[in-house]
Amino acid sequence: MLLYIFLFVFGTIIGSFLNVLIYRIPRKESIVFPSSHCTKCGHELKPFDLIPIISFITLKGRCRYCGAKISLKYPLVELLTGLVFITIFYYFGLTAKTISYIFLSAILITISFIDIEYKIIPNELILTGILGGIVFRLVMYRDGLTDYIIGFLLGAGILFLISVISGGGMGGGDIKLMALIGLFVGWKLTLTTMFIAVILGAICGIILILLKIKTRKDYIPFGPYIAVAWLISILYGCNIINFYIKLISGTA
Repeated sequence: MLLYIFLFVFGTIIGSFLNVLIYRIPRKESIVFPSSHCTKCGHELKPFDLIPIISFITLKGRCRYCGAKISLKYPLVELLTGLVFITIFYYFGLTAKTISYIFLSAILITISFIDIEYKIIPNELILTGILGGIVFRLVMYRDGLTDYIIGFLLGAGILFLISVISGGGMGGGDIKLMALIGLFVGWKLTLTTMFIAVILGAICGIILILLKIKTRKDYIPFGPYIAVAWLISILYGCNIINFYIKLISGTA
């Protein structure tokens, strides 16, 4: 239990840093300087203003110095990161795979929130993920390399083909994101992730249109669906694949 608590707290701290990335990367600002400050009044925040989740609650969602409202996005990212970290640890234990998935999950959370707000997937995050993926693949060499190289090429190739056929219906950022995921999970789970992402995107898109939140012509970010699909895939992908094989063979 102590290990889970530690990992959750660690996740919320990482989530706090992800908030910095989410805010600054699209604005082309340094993620190091200046130090954390209120985005409204510019006042430098003290350590007790930056305690993940707790500071938001104690400050009642407002800046201590100017009273400006703090976006709910900040504690949400911190909470989400902590929960994702302990979920991955629960399923995979203290292994190199857990560390690699935690690393990738942090990048995917950052990408998702940036894509939702700005409708872009920054190349800096993709490149960081790919470099990290190469390092993990070399460390985890015994897992083999071919499966992951195919996953990398397949992830990019299929979405690129869809983009060409649809006349640009799929963004370049989504193509690079699927390539990144393929490098971490291999070709089978890459296909599973893609399949789940398309279903999630279609269902949510229909709901948003029916609720008149979006129209058919509006751009709907696909990055968050890919991220959610990736998490479902690494947790339940093997079961989904086995069920599908049984289904098409008539033994389900």
